[in-house]
Amino acid sequence: MPPKRSSLPSAIARPVKRAKEKITVSLGGVENGVADTNMSSVGSASGGDQEFKYLKSSFLRLFQTNNNVTNSIIKNHFGETKYKLLVPFINELLVTSRLTIERGNGSTELIYRLNSEEMAAKFKGLDQSHRLVLQIIENSGNRGIWTKEIRMASSLQEQALKKIYKTLEMRKLIKPVNSVTAARKKLYMLYDLTPAREITGGPWYTEMEFDHEFIAELRHFMLHCIKTMNKGRGVTLKEISDKMIEMKVSRIQLKMDEVVQLMQTLVYDYLVEEDDQLAPDGMSRFVEAKKVDPRCDFKGWDVLSQDFHFQRMRFSDGIVLRAHEPHYHSA
Repeated sequence: MPPKRSSLPSAIARPVKRAKEKITVSLGGVENGVADTNMSSVGSASGGDQEFKYLKSSFLRLFQTNNNVTNSIIKNHFGETKYKLLVPFINELLVTSRLTIERGNGSTELIYRLNSEEMAAKFKGLDQSHRLVLQIIENSGNRGIWTKEIRMASSLQEQALKKIYKTLEMRKLIKPVNSVTAARKKLYMLYDLTPAREITGGPWYTEMEFDHEFIAELRHFMLHCIKTMNKGRGVTLKEISDKMIEMKVSRIQLKMDEVVQLMQTLVYDYLVEEDDQLAPDGMSRFVEAKKVDPRCDFKGWDVLSQDFHFQRMRFSDGIVLRAHEPHYHSA
């Protein structure tokens, strides 16, 4: 059967540059999604219904543990003869978009991917240009890809790309996402992916804006924990994280590295300091920062030299300020 001519403009039907070659050549005898007639007759004449059903179920089981099955794996699993008998079934899966075939990066090896029935329905009727754009977006992962980069990778015209975006969005295959680093630009990623925190800004951003109020509430809660838990003898980051979950102070559950970031802001503001003694489990404990007053009870400030603040000082509570260390008030 001769391949159908595309009714799309040449700019769409024949992209000049492709990010990754998308092929529809399957096993020996299947080309452009249509099986060779002689190969199909061999499968039906020499196979038998029971054998063919067994081959089909065996083929589908290959994708249960790995949804990227190479051509060589299929050949080694079935052998040359049964490999050829599978052609009618693979042709059927190709026509209904249940199966897609690609070449690996920098390789001639064919890679087969099995789609669910729901996903196959979304792929139905998509031409080569739509699949090319979808593949470019898929390769970007959860970081997404800018529309300008899609245009460069696909070599498609802007007007054609807008129609493709609209079609893929309506079928819930892709979605537009805004980035906190460039709110006016639009990037795309697969519909089911959760954007990376580098894109959304993580829990510190709400509707693309830095949430000062939310962060202030979390800092206040952490200070309260440090002052009241364990009778003020210090708390670990895990204890604070567990208390946050228990009290549901955050609209989303914070990861440990995010709790660390909050604690660092308190340390940098001289509100909290790391205790010299570790917790029984070996983790660092944080306590309320000591109030440092370089004046102490000394009465002879007027007779001190002007470079006094650059001299080494030791206080009665054991605190030592080294030479050239700023003498600040921590509270």
